[in-house]
Amino acid sequence: MTITPIRSVLVANRGEIARRVMRTARRLGIGCIAVYSEADAGAAHVQEADAAYAIGAAPARESYLDGARIIAQALKAGADAVHPGYGFLSENADFAEACGAAGLVFIGPPASAIRAMGSKAAAKALMQQSGVPLVPGYHGEDQTPSLLAAEAARIGFPVLIKASAGGGGKGMRIVERAEDFAEALALAKGEALAAFGDEQVLIERYLTRPRHIEIQVFADRQGNAISLFERDCSIQRRHQKIIEEAPAPFMTLARRRAMGEAACAAARAIGYVGAGTVEFIVEDDAFYFMEMNTRLQVEHPVTEAITGLDLVEWQFRVAAGEPLPCRQDDVRIEGHAIEVRLYAEDPAQDFAPSTGIIQHLRWPERARIDSGVRAGDAVSIHYDPMLAKLIVHGPNRSAAVRMLVQALAETEIEGVRSNLTLLRRIAGLPDFAQAVLDTGFIGRHEAILLAPDAPASLRALAAASAHYLAQLAAECDERVDPADPDSPWGLTNAWRMNGLGYQDVLLHDGAVMRSLRLHPLITGRFVLEMDGQSYPVVAERLSDCRFSLTLLGQTGPVSVVQLGAALIVHEAGVRSALMLGDPHASAAGETAQDRSVRAPMPGKILSVAIAVGDSVQKGDVLFLVEAMKVQMRVTASADGVVALVNNVAGELIEAGAELARIDPVSDD
Repeated sequence: MTITPIRSVLVANRGEIARRVMRTARRLGIGCIAVYSEADAGAAHVQEADAAYAIGAAPARESYLDGARIIAQALKAGADAVHPGYGFLSENADFAEACGAAGLVFIGPPASAIRAMGSKAAAKALMQQSGVPLVPGYHGEDQTPSLLAAEAARIGFPVLIKASAGGGGKGMRIVERAEDFAEALALAKGEALAAFGDEQVLIERYLTRPRHIEIQVFADRQGNAISLFERDCSIQRRHQKIIEEAPAPFMTLARRRAMGEAACAAARAIGYVGAGTVEFIVEDDAFYFMEMNTRLQVEHPVTEAITGLDLVEWQFRVAAGEPLPCRQDDVRIEGHAIEVRLYAEDPAQDFAPSTGIIQHLRWPERARIDSGVRAGDAVSIHYDPMLAKLIVHGPNRSAAVRMLVQALAETEIEGVRSNLTLLRRIAGLPDFAQAVLDTGFIGRHEAILLAPDAPASLRALAAASAHYLAQLAAECDERVDPADPDSPWGLTNAWRMNGLGYQDVLLHDGAVMRSLRLHPLITGRFVLEMDGQSYPVVAERLSDCRFSLTLLGQTGPVSVVQLGAALIVHEAGVRSALMLGDPHASAAGETAQDRSVRAPMPGKILSVAIAVGDSVQKGDVLFLVEAMKVQMRVTASADGVVALVNNVAGELIEAGAELARIDPVSDD
């Protein structure tokens, strides 16, 4: 087999994916070429590359999915190879072929293998022929809605509708009852068409307590294929993984061997080359083939952690024609690794994506962070909302869980809504510590995981007060007259001519109003009065937003981030959001209930189901909105009559925009 040295690579991706690939390429002495859309001109992956080329407008279809333009830039840059990362064009057989035709090494499997596994339905048929067990279902070409409904009834509810051409939870719906099938099918097909350009779906029996176990495989051009063991990816939201770990808890040696052999057999059956993942659903003692992802996976770092291998390096070496660097018996599992995905989304709003500017970002010291964003970066509507992956590795699972809890406690992000609190709560659950895992984990613990935030603690109130006083002191320094620096008239720090000065502060803690009186003493020291009690506080500034806070004999670091009137406190893995109030404001100015229907996120209106004059009931679907590859229904929050409709299908909308107004039903 001829070895083809790779001297430079164009990474046909963005964000943390591009940065991850370039990190290994740089270590191997391979030059790195980036591409970017208009939205990513200032992105980290662009600034870190040896050269970077613009490839189009912000929407992915006009940039990162434009294979011809990417290949043209690779040739212009003199690249030897193209690495597609994961997502975008990584599983596009036509793109893989086009790279080869242009004389570029495609760092991935051959186009024939991508096509063989590109359709979930075709892949399942191939596996069935090979004797790999499948979940009972329908994988046929006939997509007539009435036939699909009949097949669902034959399989038996609940069923799972899945996009045949895709993954990542797009085009997927669980259907509990026959009467809900038609609507779920329409939503799944619409989402599949938007995300993958193919609306074909398959239907399977929905297993009620399954675990999602996947096997990392690697194959070379010499016909060798090995398993790099399994990952448990059972904790998911909206069918999208958010926590992965390796090895899978409670995996027996016999089961690991059987699943590894089945995965390698699947790879050999299609002439696979490179990194791939064979996914299985496991329930009780049975495992069923789900699909094969013909690319490197988002969760590959946990496999790297337990094997000590760099899978991207293996990709480069295999693509160059080298054989696998070791045999199956040479690979060992060392310790336990857990990865969590930090998303810009709002768990309280059905995990709706969140956009905005990242105003504050702090990562833990003892964890691997794969991220494409920095403080000051914008999270847009155009791409997947994942902000980062946080990975810990310990000698065993118990140690890894403790490390995860600590790492999440040290992580802070503000400016966009995120699932950080959800991840912290998952990591702290006894069921998680005891590895009681399945794909229904979040739903089963929803009351705890999605509960409203607890009231702010006394320490959080003291931290917010310390920040407030520090800001007043900074303003005071700016206002001091150089000609009369000791004049009390330039002060804004509660100075009084007689007696101890004080500053009254109102903090909104959710629906509760906290009335505080602060008595500044010397810099970093004050007395906090609340509810008739007095508390001496010492707040030593560590950085712009960090304090060492001493209160009631306890000392520890806290962060306070100010965003407008909001003071957000992070301490020991607890986030408290407080709002500065006006002590002179009156509650009489409160307005009546807003009857506006507002956009939950920036996006595109797909359909409008209402017109002025229509009567609607609470829960009725009013609009269908698409953003970040997700379709969401905007529903009525109360009964009423449509008084105003501001948008039509096809319009782009901003978060919070008024889409319609629903007036209450008249008593006349």
